Amino acid sequence: MSRTLAETARGEFVQPGHGAGLFDVVKRRYLLGLLVRKEVRVRYRGSVLGWLWSYVKPLTQFAVFFIALGIFLQQNKSIANYPIYMFSGLVVVNLFSEAFSNGTRSLVDNAPLIKKIYLPREMFPVASTLVAFVNFLPQIVVLFGVCLVVGWHPDLIQALAFILGTVIILLFATGLGMLFGSVNVLFRDAQNFVELIVLVATWASPVLYQWQMVAKVLPPWLMFIYQINPLTAAVEMFHASFWFPTTSGSSPMPSSITMHALIALLISAIVIVAGQFLFRRLEGRFAQDL
Repeated sequence: MSRTLAETARGEFVQPGHGAGLFDVVKRRYLLGLLVRKEVRVRYRGSVLGWLWSYVKPLTQFAVFFIALGIFLQQNKSIANYPIYMFSGLVVVNLFSEAFSNGTRSLVDNAPLIKKIYLPREMFPVASTLVAFVNFLPQIVVLFGVCLVVGWHPDLIQALAFILGTVIILLFATGLGMLFGSVNVLFRDAQNFVELIVLVATWASPVLYQWQMVAKVLPPWLMFIYQINPLTAAVEMFHASFWFPTTSGSSPMPSSITMHALIALLISAIVIVAGQFLFRRLEGRFAQDL
């Protein structure tokens, strides 16, 4: 006997615009892949250099900082293998900055698509993070190559530090992208605020300087907060993976660095949950406000 329409609605239909959040993104991996490929193609459309920009921009940034700090301020003399130390931190900040900035703008940039059809809106900030990760890979290839030339021989723990640092920054950037991206739909000031955060991100983590310099001026409790900041923890994980093995252990890493990284991972997970919560609260207004 056929079921009534009411029974069918209760059993199979869901309220439009409401899904399972990030779980829907995972279930629609194929659609996410299409969106990522589209974003990558659009970025380099009409460009002569194309993918080479993934190398040119970070290498130019590295050259500027190295000349200013490594040579003029003589950091190259005080920090062993300073070019590797700096570049291994820069790639982390670049990944965070691109994923966070693009994730914040992702909903506004895709307004025509959001207003026409329904699909998990979390897909847009997640896709922005994945696009940033794709652009991050060429920089890692360069870093790998340089480290191998200078005698890089990491052990298993140091190799795992690279994975942990990457996971921390991807989760943190995605969570912040969802949080600020949803707010940016209502108030465009959010993306301007994000630009300020990105502007100071390089200097707020030990990319251009060592953690000992910060420990000299901060009280212990504030230094602890500084070290469990996900961006700082991810940078130090990359230092432990790429830079530290090239120094033959002559330069000390922060004590309790693993504990700091695990706390940072927990903080990143909390940011993901908070971003998802706010995203779901504001999602019903996206099409209207866009």
